[in-house]
Parts: sequence; C-alpha cells; structure tokens
Amino acid sequence: MYSLSQLQRPNVKKKTKRLGKGQATGYGKQAGRGHKGQKSRSGGKVPIWFEGGQMPIQRRLPKRGFKNWNRIEFRIVNLEQLLNLDETNFDIAKFEELGIVSSTGKKGKSQVKILANTEIEFKKSVNIKANAFSKSAKEIIEANGGKAEVV
Repeated sequence: MYSLSQLQRPNVKKKTKRLGKGQATGYGKQAGRGHKGQKSRSGGKVPIWFEGGQMPIQRRLPKRGFKNWNRIEFRIVNLEQLLNLDETNFDIAKFEELGIVSSTGKKGKSQVKILANTEIEFKKSVNIKANAFSKSAKEIIEANGGKAEVV
C-alpha cells in the first residue's frame, strides 16, 4: 500500500495530433480540416472581425458624438471643500496630501482646477496655487483677501 507521501500524478501529457500521416491515424487525407472551403486551404485564415460577407457591426452601428483627443482633463476642487479645513495656504501637493484630489491612477497626472459654487457663502481668506481657476472662484478668493495664483 502507498502512503500519502508516495502518491504520484499519472502521466497526463497528451500526444500531439500527427496530421496527414495516413488513414489509420484518424487525421489522414484532409488532416482534420474537413472538405474544401477557405479554412481547409493553407494560408486560408479568416480575420476575427470578418462576418462572412454580412455587413460588419462597426458599419451597421451609427457614428455618435465626438471626443477631442487634445482636451485637458482636470482634477476638480470646489471652494466649499476648503471651508471646514484649518489651512489657509493650498497648493497641488497639499490637495493630494489632504485627499481632496487623487494623486494616483489615470487622473493623477492631470491638472487641478478650482471651481466655486456661487450659492454657498465663502468667507475665508485663502492662498491657492493651482493650474486653473474658474472666473467666479477667482473673484470669490480675491474678494475675501486671498490670492489665486496660476502655476
């Protein structure tokens, strides 16, 4: 009797098909390619997108919209996010440190833009260094005695 430590896996290596080596192999004559047609010929490959002559899906579907390749993606910071913080000087590194903007991933390298919600009162003097400011955000910061500096 064998113990657990002496057990071995059976030899599970499959033999390769020996194509075109006579009728007795089961892969003689047409060598597993069937009769005639494009796929039975040497070099008779069909592209994966080919649909047998049917109108392809990328031509059946309508073209929609437009995506500008040269667009500038921004990481957004709203002024109201800064209301509850004790800090008064902010820059991009500080926003990342506080977790207000993401510092990793696809957007981690994009620019930072400061926006303002005009419905909420912002009465705090802050100095902010960022890549861009909305017109209303810049006005609100400067009206409260702060400084909006474009980096």
